[in-house]
Amino acid sequence: MKLGALFSKSASKPLRWSVVAPSPKGEAGLVWGDTWFAADLVEALRRQGQDATVVHRGGAEAAARDRDDVVLVLRGLRRVRPRRTSSGGSATTWMMWIISHPELIEPDELAEYDSVFAASQSWGDPEVVTPLLQATNPQRFNPQAGVPDTGDDLLFVGSTRGTFRPIIKDAFAVGGDVAVYGVGWETFLAPNQIRADHLPNVELPAAYAAAGVVLNDHWPQMAADGFLSNRLFDAVATGARVVSDRARGLESVFGTSVRTYEGTEELRSLLTGERDGVFGDHEERLAAAAHVAQLHSFDERAKVLIERAQVVRAAR
Repeated sequence: MKLGALFSKSASKPLRWSVVAPSPKGEAGLVWGDTWFAADLVEALRRQGQDATVVHRGGAEAAARDRDDVVLVLRGLRRVRPRRTSSGGSATTWMMWIISHPELIEPDELAEYDSVFAASQSWGDPEVVTPLLQATNPQRFNPQAGVPDTGDDLLFVGSTRGTFRPIIKDAFAVGGDVAVYGVGWETFLAPNQIRADHLPNVELPAAYAAAGVVLNDHWPQMAADGFLSNRLFDAVATGARVVSDRARGLESVFGTSVRTYEGTEELRSLLTGERDGVFGDHEERLAAAAHVAQLHSFDERAKVLIERAQVVRAAR
């Protein structure tokens, strides 16, 4: 049978997917953005007619994975080794989407997978790695989620990662009144500078849409390798004004809808300037939100993943 006929036959049948989240299971995982990333992706796969569920990292290598058609590993801090039979084969298609910390990828890791994607337009060998940027869920993150300029003037949602993150340090240094949500900040900030140690994910769309400016930053290596923060996609999708540190390829994805800075004086200029002049007026931000919703939704990412899985399985 020809490959085209095989592909056509396989394309008509929904596949059973397990999406492996890098986050822990249960209450501890609810504060991880990766948990919600996986959930949004599973919903998108289901909207495309697939049978998909989230599996947290503890269940990635369980025997139940042998019953899946596709296991998609969202690669974060820990390596996941695909299950194979003693002969090395498997009916399960194993794919990996590297969404963070590319510096942790081990030399022999990519070869273990049937297909590999990376959330960067520039990282990895293009013969092995397919670019697939992070995404947003426009059904939740959209301009209707909140009323502009009715929320926090400057908003940052994220933990310290064990360090005084530069964009927060810089924003306070230039006199910004930043509403900070996240764990660990009591080490660096006064109690009155911390709003809460957690902002529930269900409240994020409204918080972004209502904020005066949303602040974003990246791990240094991820910025250098072009792994753009998921926060950028979510915030721009709500029509928010966004300021970020610089990251490789950011302008090619977001254009002027995300303003970047280097150094406190440049940040001061962005935060104290006339906002429509700096970030564009409301109509321009709505256009940016629509652009992200069209090109960078989880539904669009799901289509790419499904097509690749079908091609890989048909070629066997």
